[in-house]
Amino acid sequence: MTEDEKEKIAAVTNDAWAIGLIVNPSEEMKLAAVSKNGFVIYCIKNPSEAVQLAAVTNDGKAIRHIDNPSENVQLAAVTRDIDAIHFIENPSEAIQLAAVQQDGYAIQYINNPLETVKLAAVNKFGNVIHFIKNPSEEVQIAAVTQNGWAIRHIYNPSERVRVLAELCKVYEHD
Repeated sequence: MTEDEKEKIAAVTNDAWAIGLIVNPSEEMKLAAVSKNGFVIYCIKNPSEAVQLAAVTNDGKAIRHIDNPSENVQLAAVTRDIDAIHFIENPSEAIQLAAVQQDGYAIQYINNPLETVKLAAVNKFGNVIHFIKNPSEEVQIAAVTQNGWAIRHIYNPSERVRVLAELCKVYEHD
């Protein structure tokens, strides 16, 4: 590594935004910059997957500045910061599940979640059924089983769901 490269790495280590001033930065410079501040990926053209991973590991929301992130990058982002799911277009089932298993409330940021994802979310926190449009009876049952009071968020529940909710409320107090 040349003295010039060492100076540039020192510069981006000190101030990550300096990466935007470097013409043709090396991979090491890019990694040093995004490791300091994930959002500087915004200044990096065509970042490698390693640079993308370093950026979202530093700050999961940096994914908003990555075009077509791989599933590995998406998973790293939601693992680092659950709110990163908000910035992922059409997340796969695996990414959706990773998000709601970490925090059931992430379901509110997923457009058209899959049934398995809905079930995982309400199994974690029954009240998140509030964020699910037209939940199936299976999802309703899972929600009230987890928390009988989730019934408050179900529009027109079936008799089966109402009875189960009442039973679960009784057992929650025991």
